[in-house]
Amino acid sequence: MSAEDRRAGNEARPETFGPEFARRADEIVARYPQPRGALMPLLHLAQDERGYVSLDAERWIAERLGLTPAYVHGVTSFYTMYRTAPAGRHLLQLCTTVSCMLRGCDRVREHIEEKLGIEAGETTADGMFTLVCVECLGACGTGPVLQVDDDFYEDMDLERVDALLDALRRGERPVPGAGPRRAIVE
Repeated sequence: MSAEDRRAGNEARPETFGPEFARRADEIVARYPQPRGALMPLLHLAQDERGYVSLDAERWIAERLGLTPAYVHGVTSFYTMYRTAPAGRHLLQLCTTVSCMLRGCDRVREHIEEKLGIEAGETTADGMFTLVCVECLGACGTGPVLQVDDDFYEDMDLERVDALLDALRRGERPVPGAGPRRAIVE
């Protein structure tokens, strides 16, 4: 951090995130022989704390790991798993790669956008949902796939989308996994 930043009061302070955050960050850094190895876990910690990775968090992490804020921001902005702005209560991530595209993800995206009154990359006015399109969620055989927060919902068609979104609005959490057309063999 430059002397100019310090004079301007732009230091990233651990108290910005609280002592518990700093303690957990120290535990994470201690697991790695090189502190920079803790970068991605610390970005997850910051996102868990605030719901997204703020510039303050990036500066704090950079200072803690001896990296430049630009380097940390480069990692944050490269990976789609990190959010750089607040998201809705439920983050809807729709896979748009070839396997899901061939199975109808474009129709699913259009339907979600129409139902929620938003476009991909936006959050509903009530703050309930944020929709983003992502590259490969790794469930190519069961597309279209919609990841809601940390849960995967596979074989999504318009009826399943409606049922899922309606349940989430009611505060319910449907069981994630493959759709009813999938036979599960044990």
